[in-house]
Amino acid sequence: MSNKITILGAGLVGSLSAILLQQRGYKVTILERRPDMRTEALSAGKSINLAMSMRGWAALEMAGLKAEIEEIAIPMYGRQIHNLDGTSPFQAYGKNNEAIYSVSRGDLNKKLMILAEKSGVKIKFNQRVDEADIQRNLLKGIDSLTQEPFAFSDHDIVIAADGAFSALRNAYVKKDRFNYSQFYIEHGYKELFIPAGENSSFLLEKTALHIWPRKNFMLIALPNFDGSFTCTLFFPFEGNPSFQSTQTKEEAITFFKTYFPDALELMPTFIEDYFRNPTSSLVTVKCFPWIHDDKNMLIGDAAHAIVPFYGQGMNAGFEDCRILMETIDDSTNKEWGQIFATYQKARKNNGDAVADLALQNFIEMRDLVGDAVFLSRKKIEKQLGTLYPEQFNSVYEMVSFSHTPYHIAISCQKAQDKLLHRIMSKGDFDTNMLDENFQVELGEWLREYSEELEERKEN
Repeated sequence: MSNKITILGAGLVGSLSAILLQQRGYKVTILERRPDMRTEALSAGKSINLAMSMRGWAALEMAGLKAEIEEIAIPMYGRQIHNLDGTSPFQAYGKNNEAIYSVSRGDLNKKLMILAEKSGVKIKFNQRVDEADIQRNLLKGIDSLTQEPFAFSDHDIVIAADGAFSALRNAYVKKDRFNYSQFYIEHGYKELFIPAGENSSFLLEKTALHIWPRKNFMLIALPNFDGSFTCTLFFPFEGNPSFQSTQTKEEAITFFKTYFPDALELMPTFIEDYFRNPTSSLVTVKCFPWIHDDKNMLIGDAAHAIVPFYGQGMNAGFEDCRILMETIDDSTNKEWGQIFATYQKARKNNGDAVADLALQNFIEMRDLVGDAVFLSRKKIEKQLGTLYPEQFNSVYEMVSFSHTPYHIAISCQKAQDKLLHRIMSKGDFDTNMLDENFQVELGEWLREYSEELEERKEN
C-alpha cells in the first residue's frame, strides 16, 4: 500500500486533509512555503473572516475536531442590513433558526496545525516549491530561511492544497489536454476594523453578518470573540468611486462619510487601516483534470478557487476532504488511481457549481438585499419552506444548511425562479393564501416544481 503522502500547503484544507489521512494510517508530511504562523506575526489586512456552515462542520466532525473548533466560532443567524437611510433590517438565513459561524481564519489555521502535529503529521515550514515533476512526484524548491535549494521525493502520493496559485497545478498546465481558466472580477477587497467597546462589548449585533450594500460595492463585518469585528470593503479597482479614485486621506474619509457614515463612526483606526492594509484581488479558477494517474492530485482552492461571497470557499474545501476520505474508506484495494478518479468524478461538477454560485451571490449581497421585491421573495421562500417543508427548500438553505451537492443546488435555481415568479405575479402572498382556489393552484405549481427538480437531479 502506498503509505507516504506529501501535502503542499499547511492552510485550512492542507492541515485538515493531513489530519484525516494520518488518522487512516498514512504517514503525512506537509511542505509549507510560509513561516510558522503560530510564531510569526500574521500579515495585516489579508484575512476575510470565514463563515463555517454545515459542510465544514461535517468534515471537522469526521476528524473528531468539531467540539474544539466550536470554541472559537460565533453563530450568525442572519444578515443585518445597514441602509443609507439609517434603517437596519434583519434577514434570517434559515427558517428554523439555523446559523452560519464566524471564525477567524488565522485562529482556525493555527488550531488545525496544532492538531495535525498532535496526530503525527510533520510540517516543514519555509519550503517554497517552485517546480513539480508530476510523473516522478519530484518537488523542487528553495528553503526561504537558508536559501538552499531542495529536491523532495520521499513520498508515494502528492496532494496539492496550496491554493489558487498551486505549484502542482502550474505543472499540470504544461500537460497535454489540461483545461484551465482564471477569471478576476473587477472588484478587490481591503480589510478594515471595528474594535470592541468597553469591557469587550460588541458595538454591533454579535450574532449577525453585517452588510452595507451600495449597489456596485459593499462593506461587510463579521464578529470576533474579543468583541471586535473584522470588516471587508469590496470595491472596484477602477472607476468612480473605486480604489483608484480614493487615494488620499481626504478622499477616503469623504467616501466613507458619504456611503458608510455609521460604520466610520465605529472605526477609530480607519485611516491607518485603509492605507496600511493591502488591496487584494479576487480570482475564480476552474481546471480539469484534477488528478494525474495514481501519483498526485489537486484539492480545495488548487482545484477550484472561488470568490468569497457565498461563504463557501472553506466549506467546499473541507467537503473535498470529507468526500476524499469517504472514497478512501469505501475503496477495497486502496489503489490511488481508482480513488483519485472516483473522487474527481464526485467533485468536479460541484467545484464548478460553487464557483458560479459565489459569483451570483455577490450581486445579491451588494445589489439586492435592500431591494423591496427581493425582500418580498425571500419572505415567501421562508413561508414556503415552513408550509411545505417536504417540497421546498431555498437554494441558499440547500447550500448552507444541507449536503445537497452544489451542482444540484444551482440547477434548482431556475426552477425556483419560475415558481416564485408565478407566486409573486398573483399579488400579496399572505392575502392569497386565504383563498382556497389559490391554495389549489399553488399545490399544482409545487407539484410541477418537484417534478422538475427530480428531473434535474437525474440529469
